[in-house]
Amino acid sequence: MTDMLIAPVASPSWTPSCPAGLLDELDDALTCTGVTVVTDDVRSFTFGVPAPLHFLPGQYLTVGLVVDGKSVERCYTISSPPSRSAELTITVKRAPGGPVSNWLHDNLRVGDAIRASGPLGRFSYAHHPAEKYLFLTAGSGITPAMSMVRTLCVDGHGADVVLVHCARTPDDIIFRDELEALDSRLDVSVAVLCEADSPTEPWHGRRGRLDAEALFDAAPDLPEREIFTCGPPPFMETVRSLLERAGADAGRCHEESFTIGAGSAPAVEGAVAPAAGDAAGDAAATSSGTTYSLGFRRSGRSVECDAGTTVLEAAARAGLSLPSSCGEGVCGTCKLTMLSGQVDMQHAGGIRPREIAQHKILACCSIPLEDLDIDA
Repeated sequence: MTDMLIAPVASPSWTPSCPAGLLDELDDALTCTGVTVVTDDVRSFTFGVPAPLHFLPGQYLTVGLVVDGKSVERCYTISSPPSRSAELTITVKRAPGGPVSNWLHDNLRVGDAIRASGPLGRFSYAHHPAEKYLFLTAGSGITPAMSMVRTLCVDGHGADVVLVHCARTPDDIIFRDELEALDSRLDVSVAVLCEADSPTEPWHGRRGRLDAEALFDAAPDLPEREIFTCGPPPFMETVRSLLERAGADAGRCHEESFTIGAGSAPAVEGAVAPAAGDAAGDAAATSSGTTYSLGFRRSGRSVECDAGTTVLEAAARAGLSLPSSCGEGVCGTCKLTMLSGQVDMQHAGGIRPREIAQHKILACCSIPLEDLDIDA
């Protein structure tokens, strides 16, 4: 998502309003109230919240931990529906070498507390109302889709829903029992593909990876549907190609991915980070020999920034350390207040409209368009 920011800036209006009596922003320690084993490498963690929380189905939380003496933050989808506003659940896949996902699996127990902030993200049908939806997921990419499907079912939305999920084996099907139950509903159709049998169970459903035949078998009216896709990069690339060949309207195709850009610290482990599919465009500033001055008020430092370079990159090159994690506008760790100036901020949901109205920016994805004065 792209925001052209000039301080001060008017508040954007795209976020649905928060109902009276509900909390619309969380930045607190949450106590774990339940741990559910979903598959061998996936667990759901449920937390109580200090007050009923307003969030959109498909949004995520930023979870902060101290692991081996280092502060780390990762983003995890809220897999529970907003109707359960007194609690929320994240569903986490253990990632090889992932410090946060492994810590959660190995250490988090009922009664323990972790810090979380949010909700964040725009990957939600709430921004794209339609009569027909198609959800295409693979692996733990099913978590935001399940939040949306659960909500559509609970709210009596009346929408026609098709969910296609891809897994390696039957043992790896996340929310398997619930998917089977959903498929019995008149308004929901579920198709599951497995690439291979598991050691204990042969797979009798459709085998292999998602292809045009499987896609059209599940949703022959695909061009009429609002489409949400989430999964690992190879799956996302396949889906983009399939949808393009199928004549899907690009404006009705919405993505969420699992990777962070090259050279940045990974911010997701079996979780979700918004991809460029819903971004509004490329940065306005490109490398042209122009430089801007970035003044950091509290540190008393002034840093030169080339056109097309982010605030975070310019600060790092000058030896100024700013808090950061994902490097892609997802987690919100690098949030700063802009006292004056103008930036092109291409974030991926890691900042709220209310914060933008308070002149905050994400340093990792904000490119100066003039000299800046920053409270840091």
